[in-house]
Amino acid sequence: MPSPPLLFAGNVVLPDHLLQRGAVLVREERIAAVDRRSAFATVDDATPTVVDAGDGFIVPGFIDIHVHGGLGADFMDGTPESYATALRAHARHGTTSLTPTTTVARHEQIIEVLRLTRDFMKGSERAGSVSDRSLTSPLATHHSPLLPRVLGAHFYGPYFRYEARGAHPGGAIRPPIEREYAEYLDYADALATATVAPELPGAPEFAEACVRRGVRLNAGHSWCTFEQMRDAVAWGVRHVDHLYCAMSDKTRLRQFQTYPMQGGLLEATLYFDELTTEVIADGKHLSADLLQLALKIKGPDRLALVTDCNRALDMPEGEYMIGPLDGGEPLIHRDGVGLMPDGKALASSVRGMDHMIRTFLELTGRPLWEVVRMASLTPARIVGQDHQLGSLTPGKRADLVVLDQDLQVQRVFIDGREFVL
Repeated sequence: MPSPPLLFAGNVVLPDHLLQRGAVLVREERIAAVDRRSAFATVDDATPTVVDAGDGFIVPGFIDIHVHGGLGADFMDGTPESYATALRAHARHGTTSLTPTTTVARHEQIIEVLRLTRDFMKGSERAGSVSDRSLTSPLATHHSPLLPRVLGAHFYGPYFRYEARGAHPGGAIRPPIEREYAEYLDYADALATATVAPELPGAPEFAEACVRRGVRLNAGHSWCTFEQMRDAVAWGVRHVDHLYCAMSDKTRLRQFQTYPMQGGLLEATLYFDELTTEVIADGKHLSADLLQLALKIKGPDRLALVTDCNRALDMPEGEYMIGPLDGGEPLIHRDGVGLMPDGKALASSVRGMDHMIRTFLELTGRPLWEVVRMASLTPARIVGQDHQLGSLTPGKRADLVVLDQDLQVQRVFIDGREFVL
């Protein structure tokens, strides 16, 4: 029997403007209509259940394309329990779809995460499913009737440059070798994106293999030159991980070439229109001027917000591990960010996407609809899911978040069903 329609009433955040006193009509798992609240006096003789945001906001569910864990769990822990815990943690912050992100690790540990990702995408019994669901539906578990939609893994490491490894363990960093990455690409159906440092030996062949299997290509954790990045764009690289972080620029590359100065990954990311990128807008990684520069050059359709969040999300300050407990790298959660043990370098964030939106708004003064787009429609487009996700558009999946006037998450809906916060 069809469930009754839902009517979300409030200030509706659309991709290019704010619809005040608006409403979103949801039927089953899809958005049916968006209009002024007054236009929905009757709904085909059906009485909708009203979700009233009052003076708050109705926004599309957030989409995080770079996220490692939360609430004490890392996707790299390799267990369905940790996987589900991390998903639930981010749903509480308004994220309704994401790409679980790996870290540098041993081969068998990465394979296990890719296997779990496939299971969660398919809603299989191995991952705790209670019913057979479509690939684009959230997984039902005994913990909660809903979890955020898994869009495929972000394969992130081990194909980094050692000197640009950031918070990742150095021992397992290695260049792409076909006999290894062929096994990863056996899970191409569970891979949304894959990151490689373009200067590594074997990077062109890895890129070609990814493109052939339909896996989108990122560059990151790299000290490549501008010209090496030009080559990478020709291979098919279309996205760059966490702008400004763990990447080469003209100053870093001067240690290798005194003159003339040459650009690096930073300059190439800003220059090439083909490239999208992302920023960690937690207020700790990047200052307001760097966020404003990135937005000015790339624009809101080529700049996404990501959390790059580790397992310390919603956990007390203290010592944690990024990546698998067996072989990961220690970090400290302190002062609202992840730090390396010596306190001299950052080690990913400890905040959810709602915090990124509030902080980006505060630091840049941009309109709410533009910032929300960078956390929803833009990342959806980057991973090729904008046909069904990322905006409050009729026909798309009914992923909606209710925010109060202070942009705090009040209620979360995935496929038109409420996630219990």
